[in-house]
Amino acid sequence: MKKLILIASLLTVSLINAQAFKGNGDDKFQIGASFQDNATGINASYDVGVGENISLGLSSSYALNVNEAIDAKFQDRFDLKARFNANLGNVVNIDENFDIYPGLDVSLKNFGGHLGMRYFFTDGFGIFTELSTPFAKFNTDTLTPAETLYNQFTVNFGATFNL
Repeated sequence: MKKLILIASLLTVSLINAQAFKGNGDDKFQIGASFQDNATGINASYDVGVGENISLGLSSSYALNVNEAIDAKFQDRFDLKARFNANLGNVVNIDENFDIYPGLDVSLKNFGGHLGMRYFFTDGFGIFTELSTPFAKFNTDTLTPAETLYNQFTVNFGATFNL
């Protein structure tokens, strides 16, 4: 019984100390699945806090499972983004372990925006989801089916880590 109480106390303390975004110098790494029309893949991102509510980072995605009707080459399947986030977890004040971060990104394919949310279960581990959409595509011609990859609404979710 004493061991059970000790374990419960340690878990409670670790949950209390978890914080979604700490500000300047806070490093976050996320890895997860990416979903869009005609493809699923993997997404990884890294963000570093540069202010109380501001972070900058990089995000990369690769489409692994592409519809067979689409002739997608490497350059169609891959995307790399530079991103800016406004971390608003302490502004909306739902829970100190919860962060919501709208942001803008510039990728190899477009200029777009994203809305992400993450929740930390411990000081180092949590889950995230992110919705992304392009605002302006760099290729203004009619896009081929392969060129629409990452030039459309995309949903990512997975694990997030404090570094």
